[in-house]
Amino acid sequence: MTKREATPAVIRKKKSLWQRVREDLYKNRILYLLIIPGLLMLILFKIGPVGAMVISFQKFRASRGIFGSQWVGLENFARIFRDPYIPTLIKNTVILAVLSVVVVFPVPIIFSLFLNEVKHRRLHSFIQTMSFLPYFISAAVMVSILNTLVSPSSGLINNLIAALGGKAINFMSSPQWFRPLYVILEIWQTFGYSAIIYIAAMTSIDPALYEAAEMDGANRWTKMWHITLPSISTSVIVMLIISVGNIFSVNLDRILLMYNPSTYSTADVIQTYVYRIAFESSGFPDYSYGTAVNVLKSVIAFILVNGVNRIADKFADSRLF
Repeated sequence: MTKREATPAVIRKKKSLWQRVREDLYKNRILYLLIIPGLLMLILFKIGPVGAMVISFQKFRASRGIFGSQWVGLENFARIFRDPYIPTLIKNTVILAVLSVVVVFPVPIIFSLFLNEVKHRRLHSFIQTMSFLPYFISAAVMVSILNTLVSPSSGLINNLIAALGGKAINFMSSPQWFRPLYVILEIWQTFGYSAIIYIAAMTSIDPALYEAAEMDGANRWTKMWHITLPSISTSVIVMLIISVGNIFSVNLDRILLMYNPSTYSTADVIQTYVYRIAFESSGFPDYSYGTAVNVLKSVIAFILVNGVNRIADKFADSRLF
């Protein structure tokens, strides 16, 4: 190697880390500018609030702030285990979460599998668009539509029940009907959005696989089961892990709009309880206890996510998917 050839390499090695960072920032300045809004959102609304969880170890008073409030250690967490209402909240939350995983989660998978079999392009696009539209409707509008449909005096559902000789049911005030209505709304509003992920995964499947299967005499059901479903298994696993991670994070807006004191026995969950004791408390809001309940919920969810992730890795290694 000549001296002239070695010189640039020597110069590059002598550049400090700060110089290399400055050069990279200048070279990719447009990309970094585009990152700034998302980075600020992440810091302000995701990373920043994590530090505020310290109030779960305090007897927090807004007038004193985080640094002036009394430190009480694990007293708020001990109070959780003494609270007789906590088991009911956990039961309601877990039931709604399990229904979301068992009933709601498979719907977009099944829908995307069948939609993939629709070969007419315009019909395919129309069905996909119509299924996706409810995702953009706010929870308030969705619940208002539901209230109109199940109204005991003029709702379409109760009119059909009366026409068949039945008696009108006050669905929104019946504890036994809260969970079915919640699940129906969850499916209606989210299945089209979730299906897009699986449909996108299906576009990467090699058409030669289907052609080879047809030559072997495979029908549509066989191709769907042995080609399409295994090909999107990675996306299914990722979405399952996300669903389990949100197992204690039910749709708070929808529940707040749907529930009332008569349905608390089945509708009251951890988030609504935290909301009430933190923002609707009689007297002074109990921010510390509400935060402690939420921290415990997050810890349990974190453990569940790690467990499901390990199980998914084992299944993936064994090539069962």
